[in-house]
Amino acid sequence: MARIAGVDVPRDKRVVISLTYVYGIGISTAKKILEAANVSEDIRVKDLTEDQLNNIRTEVVNYTVEGDLRREVTLNIKRLMEIGSYRGIRHRKGLPVRGQNTRNNARTRRGKAKPITGKKK
Repeated sequence: MARIAGVDVPRDKRVVISLTYVYGIGISTAKKILEAANVSEDIRVKDLTEDQLNNIRTEVVNYTVEGDLRREVTLNIKRLMEIGSYRGIRHRKGLPVRGQNTRNNARTRRGKAKPITGKKK
């Protein structure tokens, strides 16, 4: 396994796909990183040379990934909750934040349905 940004990326997959295993790197960012590092997208991780791996690592350093990004996102959510914004209140109550309908759906956010005695549709 090759380590990039503290994450063991899969060896048997293409580099562009393997890079997405790092939190904060998606397909488009992975393509930009590989283009800047002069590495082909089609090559497998196990076939990369040490120089290519080092080039990829130096490019990944320019992005906020893994622990720093997780910390940043958590702090942003805490800030929203502290200032009492609408989004912060939705986070605090465990409801959907981005305007989704809650009457019928939103089960993943609200949890298992609790039956109300005597209630009919």
